[in-house]
Amino acid sequence: MSAQARPNFSVDKVLDCKGLACPMPVVRTKKAMEQIAPGQVIEVQATDKGSLADMKGWANNTGHHYLGSIQEGDVMRHFLRKASPQETKAETKYPHTITNEELHARLQSPEPFLLIDVREPAEYAFQRIPAAKSIPLGVLEQHLDELPTDRDMFVICRSGNRSDLACQLLAGKGFSRVKNVVPGMAGWGGPVESQ
Repeated sequence: MSAQARPNFSVDKVLDCKGLACPMPVVRTKKAMEQIAPGQVIEVQATDKGSLADMKGWANNTGHHYLGSIQEGDVMRHFLRKASPQETKAETKYPHTITNEELHARLQSPEPFLLIDVREPAEYAFQRIPAAKSIPLGVLEQHLDELPTDRDMFVICRSGNRSDLACQLLAGKGFSRVKNVVPGMAGWGGPVESQ
């Protein structure tokens, strides 16, 4: 759905997630999906710039149908259709993780690795780990050819949810040395820098 298009279908439930940061729009969407019937459409209104990638990734991970998004000013309107029980799949979490403390120790090690920060550019600009490379989740798939296959990759976001989706995407594309940093930047006590 284009950014300027108006939906020509009915929406069964509107969920206001404006002002909430990741992971709350997805958390609230999960709960709201339980209240509607299969085939019904929910509109999720969010101001978190990363919500576009979050909604697409969550829908892909659970079997629900991401229909599209419309941006109106600072508000993203995401449309999802609830899948039938036969279409849904159990939400999975990426099994390979590294704690913030383990990452901090790894930063002191001479062994090479890549740290990918999948938050939105504004989040990255204001506070990031000095070694982190910014590749927002929404564009990660377009940058796969830039990523090494011969070293460990750690993926970080604010809370561990967006980075979980990124790790699943990377693993699905054949990257085998990937770990999700949990709990992520929200719990990071190590060195940071900003622009």
